[in-house]
Amino acid sequence: MWRTWREIGADRLTVVAGSVTYYTLLAIFPALGAFVSLYGLVADVQAVEDQLIQLSTIFPPEAVGLLGEQMMRLATGRPEGLSVAFAAGLLVSIWSANAGMKSLFDGLNIAYDETEKRNYLVRTLLTYGFTAALIGFLALVSAILVAAPLALEAAGMGSGVLVGLRWPLVFLVATAAFTIAYRYGPSRARARWRWVTVGSAVAAAAWMGGSAGFSFFLNNVASLDATYGSLGAVIGFMLWIWFSVMVVLMGAELNSEIEHQTAHDSTTGPPLPMGERGAAMADSVGLPFGGVRRGLRQLWAAGRRQAENLVRQTKGRFGR
Repeated sequence: MWRTWREIGADRLTVVAGSVTYYTLLAIFPALGAFVSLYGLVADVQAVEDQLIQLSTIFPPEAVGLLGEQMMRLATGRPEGLSVAFAAGLLVSIWSANAGMKSLFDGLNIAYDETEKRNYLVRTLLTYGFTAALIGFLALVSAILVAAPLALEAAGMGSGVLVGLRWPLVFLVATAAFTIAYRYGPSRARARWRWVTVGSAVAAAAWMGGSAGFSFFLNNVASLDATYGSLGAVIGFMLWIWFSVMVVLMGAELNSEIEHQTAHDSTTGPPLPMGERGAAMADSVGLPFGGVRRGLRQLWAAGRRQAENLVRQTKGRFGR
């Protein structure tokens, strides 16, 4: 854990998270136009605000309110305008989301001490695939939190069981999504599944707990509107996206340091000796905490000897 904490600062993951947040914000709002156009084909867009309230249990209220406000603004526009919004919003959001995914892949490479070795075409196809998977992940989480309870109530079935199960379901979905990202995102020989699941589970729990805590804080303790005025909702949404990206990158750091702890081959395929595994964390072993303490003691002893030698030399010069 101490190496993970040290590497988070050394790798400057906060800067990487800021880059991903920037492109995500560029992608979110154009995508709303496309979403409203599609949503209007199957449901009443005017009722979207009531359904979005269900998301405030895990997402920050400012983010939910901002999305609802923008969706209602688009929904009350001219019907022909929605078609234009669909085309333009879809193109802009796909480009921005893919740029954000590339920044996230850069962060995963940094966490695993790797450099990008895939060619442009392979990397672009992979990031577009992950962008589509991210959209599916968010849609699935929203369905678990919002659509499924509403569907059960409309069918006359009790939704109490689903209400109790939705949080474990979200946790499992998030863990699976993070596991896939950690295994296929970095440019390296793929790690075995067991070497990416611990960080995935920790990241999923931290994301859910942190998001719920952030929502509770903004609902009951502080309001960003008092500080930022009309920009409070945007700031709250941006902070939540930044936090979510940081959690993903911290989970990658944890996985990389767990893998760095063993001399066994953690990559797929037949076991290979160190230096031939195609992954920086699998090709070396991290310094254990006891080794660090011994190293610090040796460094202290060496510094003390140098100081004593300097004192003796100084006394000898004055003695002459």
